[in-house]
Amino acid sequence: MTEYLNIVEKIATSIVAKNAMEVDKTGAFPQEAITALRDNGLLGLMSAKYVGGLGAGPRAAALVVERFARECASTAMIMCMHYTATVVIEKYGSELVRKQLARGEHLATLAFSEVGSRSHFWAPVGTATRDQNGIHLNARKSWVTSAHHATLYVWSSKPVEAEGASTLWLVPSDSKGILITGSFDGLGLRGNDSTPVVAEKVLIPEHAMLGKDGHGFKIMLETVLPLFNVLTAATGIGLMEGATVAACGHIGGTRYEHLDSALCELPTIRAYLARMRITADQTRCLWLDTLNAMENDREDMMLRVLECKAASAESATQVLDIAMRICGGAAFRREVGVERRFRDARAGTVMAPTTDQLYDFIGKSMCGLSVF
Repeated sequence: MTEYLNIVEKIATSIVAKNAMEVDKTGAFPQEAITALRDNGLLGLMSAKYVGGLGAGPRAAALVVERFARECASTAMIMCMHYTATVVIEKYGSELVRKQLARGEHLATLAFSEVGSRSHFWAPVGTATRDQNGIHLNARKSWVTSAHHATLYVWSSKPVEAEGASTLWLVPSDSKGILITGSFDGLGLRGNDSTPVVAEKVLIPEHAMLGKDGHGFKIMLETVLPLFNVLTAATGIGLMEGATVAACGHIGGTRYEHLDSALCELPTIRAYLARMRITADQTRCLWLDTLNAMENDREDMMLRVLECKAASAESATQVLDIAMRICGGAAFRREVGVERRFRDARAGTVMAPTTDQLYDFIGKSMCGLSVF
């Protein structure tokens, strides 16, 4: 099963790394990397073997995302959303769509966050109403990764008639009434095609429901949140690894000619570099323990799931701050490879569930209160 990592390494070095600067500079979607993943069967990594996928678990997806994040966080985030959406479809979708996903015929993504409820992604205000023709969706999604390029959205709405916070649907992105408004021109993750999506009387069949009416929050909590958090954490860890390599390369190859010494000969520089390494390694340990907890259904699994994303997001911003400091003015140049990761790392703390929300959830757990 580990042979997929050799393919991932080849794609990361020959395609993702090669295109990372251009993806960031122009905001271009990293289509070459996604095509290579499709051609090598890796869009079906999380699909079951009996529908034609590789049948891999969260650890495999996490390793893919982390490796790509070292080179390009936009590519990593696209795969984070695809793999997370895939596990929902794998559990609740039709066998036909699952086979199509396994063959790489679809790029999937999540469409949860809304203008009306912002980062409280678990509480959609968009509606789903039934008539004799089927289900009509109306909503204003604030951010949908891969919005123009994904072919399937895992979409949340208020329940049709059941009790509960939400219901999930499988929505083809080319459905009549889907409006993708504008393009993404953000501070970081510039190639992830994350844009608002509006649904105006989008008609879908009743069987497009994923799970039961009103069970959306349960699916978000049990299926989406664990994988999404470990994959988002993987993105932060990859950013830290990439920044550490870039910083080492810069301080080792930059010299004070008048002193005939390299930057790495300064104890203060080495101390900052050590802080980067320690912080990244501590975060990686928590991340790997979270994966262990998920695989063994440990009692503390959900606590670890909450912790790993918060820790990765905060650690990534700290490590990239240090990288900017030790590389000095040169860090502002694109070719050094630090400022891009510095900007990308900022997304982790504000991407739902935000770090502040996670801190509150963790605190509630510690106090014996209901977390959600």
